[in-house]
Amino acid sequence: MARRCKAAAVGPAHRFGKRVMGQSLVIRLVLLVVCTAAAGFYLAPSFVSGLWFLPEVGIRLGLDLQGGSHLVLEVEVEKAVENRLRRVRSALRDELRERGVAFGRIEIDDARELVVTASQDQMQRIRDLLSTEFPQLEISGSGAAGQDGAELRAVFSARELEEISDFAVDQTLETIRNRIDQFGVTEPTIQRQGRRDILVQLPGIQDPERAKALIGKTALLEFKLVDERGDVEQAVRSGAPPGREVLFGYESTDSPGLRRDKIPYLLEARTLMTGDAIADANVRRGDQLEGVYVELALNSVGSTAFDRLTAENVGRLLAIVLDGRVYSAPQIRERISGGVASITGNFSFQEARDLAIVLRAGALPAPVEILEERTVGPSLGRDSVRQGVTSFILGSILVLVFMAAYYRGAGLLADVALVLNVFFMMAVLAGFEAVLTLPGIAGVILTLGMAVDANVLINERIREEVRNGKTARSAVDTGYERAIPAILDSNLTTFLAGVILFQFGTGPVRGFAVTLCVGILTTVVSAVYGTRIYYDYRLARRNLARLSL
Repeated sequence: MARRCKAAAVGPAHRFGKRVMGQSLVIRLVLLVVCTAAAGFYLAPSFVSGLWFLPEVGIRLGLDLQGGSHLVLEVEVEKAVENRLRRVRSALRDELRERGVAFGRIEIDDARELVVTASQDQMQRIRDLLSTEFPQLEISGSGAAGQDGAELRAVFSARELEEISDFAVDQTLETIRNRIDQFGVTEPTIQRQGRRDILVQLPGIQDPERAKALIGKTALLEFKLVDERGDVEQAVRSGAPPGREVLFGYESTDSPGLRRDKIPYLLEARTLMTGDAIADANVRRGDQLEGVYVELALNSVGSTAFDRLTAENVGRLLAIVLDGRVYSAPQIRERISGGVASITGNFSFQEARDLAIVLRAGALPAPVEILEERTVGPSLGRDSVRQGVTSFILGSILVLVFMAAYYRGAGLLADVALVLNVFFMMAVLAGFEAVLTLPGIAGVILTLGMAVDANVLINERIREEVRNGKTARSAVDTGYERAIPAILDSNLTTFLAGVILFQFGTGPVRGFAVTLCVGILTTVVSAVYGTRIYYDYRLARRNLARLSL
């Protein structure tokens, strides 16, 4: 009687345990199916295109696989120092005038020294002003009083020169990155290299010359008044008079892109407004006569300055100068207070778009020089892809054959997990729009080896339990339980190494690190989670009496 009561008490509990395990199995199986379907959705654009319900892009290929341009740029920091010194000269001149300090001239000599001349009795006031308002300057020497008065020389301190240099390189790096992002290059590599060099890699770029022109354009925008009373031809032959300069533009033609003759302009040297006033720049299409032009939206400071500029100079010609070239010189017909200006120049649409990009991204603080240029052709990229894929296929076949031959049924299950692992890995790369490089393919192959290692640990643990006489269910449970800590420990340390490589490595090393880290995550899912679902399913149906190991 007691025996029957015990059986009756155990039976419902046993059925409840089976029901809970069955529900857990269904949930895990559904999650695996959903993940597989999502992976197929993100991976499909790599093989099929043009379907509206699929993502726009699949797996992206790096420079070494699809070709592109490799550039090393040097920032001419000396020019940045000179530009900063000019601004300091202008600020010093305004400060001296505001304080009523008489001075002769303020110039910058060939040694990038600021030279100030004044009478001897005013020199001490200038020294005091420099020490209080311009601490970045150091007085390098004083000359004896001469025809122009006493002379004082000042230069930037060593610390200030270093800060200007670092800022120029960093700002150039950010400006180039902004321009290339708007240019539409997929996953470019843009990073500092040394003290003044910048590495730029542009995968898949089809027009390297245009890219170089876009990157190297200084984009110094200036608004200057045209001197309509002066003799332009005389200024070209003999030099511009003091306070004036000669710059050139191009004549308008009915066909954009054709060769155009240069036209000289005699301009007032004083810059009334610069590109710092620009908040945005966009391409616009005018009427047939006006054609394509660039519309500038000015910020609050620029809008006020432009309003005052146009109000004071109605009827005069205002030259719009970019990098020393006059793009247009329209007449100011009325006061413009809307904070909007335009640049016309008989542009093609592509020229106008490139101009809008550099104006919107900002001006370079200093010119850049291309030190190194390499172009990887598409044929070399295809060869790299073919070789990489061949090595991947051969390595995969060897691994799959070994696992099936050594572990039989369990080996075939491990092979399915490996295929699922690669499928998930590629889908993650496609979903996050990561870039697959040749070192990345090496990371995929390494991940296969690590995934096999996880399956080997599990199979060996299960085999050990079977040898100890345990049932199939007990051997599977114990085998996974004892193998998982070792799998997690080894994969975690490798994952952390991959994170360090990604953080501190360059382009190819980071490509390897990305596939390595993604592969580790998918390995744990496929090798541990996926294979365990199969065993639990067979055990739940009671048709796994003997394990094939």
